[in-house]
Amino acid sequence: METHQKPPTDQSDLRKQQEAMWELFTSECTYFLDHLLVLKMIFMNTLKYLQTHEYLLDVDLWRLFANLEELSQTSFGFVNSLFSLIKDYVDTSETEPPMDFISVLTKYFRGSLCHSHQTYCLNYTAAVFYLERLKQREDFGIYLKWCEQNEQCRRLHLSELLVAPLHRLTRYPLLLKNIWKRSIDSTEKIMIYTIKEKVEKSIRDLEGKVKWLDNFQKLRHLQEIIVWPPLWDRDKRFFIPECLKHIFKEHMAENILSPTNRHLVYEGKLTLAESTRVLDVYLFLFDDFLLVTKTKRNKKKLGGSDPGLMCPSLTPELQTVIKEGGSCTVLDQPIPLDRLVVKNIDPLHVSGFGLRNAFLIQHENRYRQCIAAFLLLAQTENIKKTWMAQISAAISCLMKSQETKKISLFTLSTESSEI
Repeated sequence: METHQKPPTDQSDLRKQQEAMWELFTSECTYFLDHLLVLKMIFMNTLKYLQTHEYLLDVDLWRLFANLEELSQTSFGFVNSLFSLIKDYVDTSETEPPMDFISVLTKYFRGSLCHSHQTYCLNYTAAVFYLERLKQREDFGIYLKWCEQNEQCRRLHLSELLVAPLHRLTRYPLLLKNIWKRSIDSTEKIMIYTIKEKVEKSIRDLEGKVKWLDNFQKLRHLQEIIVWPPLWDRDKRFFIPECLKHIFKEHMAENILSPTNRHLVYEGKLTLAESTRVLDVYLFLFDDFLLVTKTKRNKKKLGGSDPGLMCPSLTPELQTVIKEGGSCTVLDQPIPLDRLVVKNIDPLHVSGFGLRNAFLIQHENRYRQCIAAFLLLAQTENIKKTWMAQISAAISCLMKSQETKKISLFTLSTESSEI
């Protein structure tokens, strides 16, 4: 019997590894039973039942729960596989080799587990925003209250249950790292580490996709609310006969916001000082140009866009504009950041005019002549400093990017000439 016993150190290390695997198994069980299954059976299936009886028919199941069905099936399969593995190990004698958990981890973490979580997480932000909109309805509120009162919810609200897959995905690398630390075999450690790295890469990719998707949705909504007046309406100095106006319509300004590689860096409300009045304006600072617009509300035309389809990252100000069917009218042409100069205005120079927290935006042409100027006023000194810092930082980033591209082109041309 002694010939089959392992040294105490190996037995202790093996025990620690088993404990790490047990933690992965039990936590997955809790995740599946207390979160995914509750979401599916209590909330999603109840909503499906109500819709078969022609209630809440306009509530979109996908926008609220995404691929919850797939997520539940994948987690259930993972739990079953881990359970079978542990059961088989317990049923065998101590003389048998350690449980082969690598195959199970490889199958699921390199398979559908990460992919299904990615799909769910990409929809999460929109789902939460959609839920907040639905809560304002009396009929949905009754459904939600009935579901949340179920004892299986353990006093958790739907919003708290919906976030569970995000927390679970970010916890997988920690659980895998714990198993890796307690593994003895070097080959085993390498395989576990590789799986952990894949999960972490999946999370990094997800973060990038979420940012890209958010930016894409935001630009799509901005295209809907930003109005580009034609040249003859924007500047009365230019006379364009009616018979020639069709020439200008070929170059649609709306396409400026189409590129998906353009990013909105900063935005917000400011006040524009004009010769005889002050005007409320809304500025959009992109990574390559600044846009000055005038907010126009249309309170008679409520609900311009579907609130449920609204981008969650839009500011409350823009959300109100969209809900009221309003728009942001462009005051002047976009100001390229490499043609923009921002200057601080000393309060002593403008205090006599009652202008506070002022700074100046100059638009220069390629000959460094000023072709437009905007005297902007912020609500506070801190807001003014933030705007100036954001614009300066964006200009600096653009200049560095352009310089890098020039160096790359110069290097390529040099290499080509040498060839």
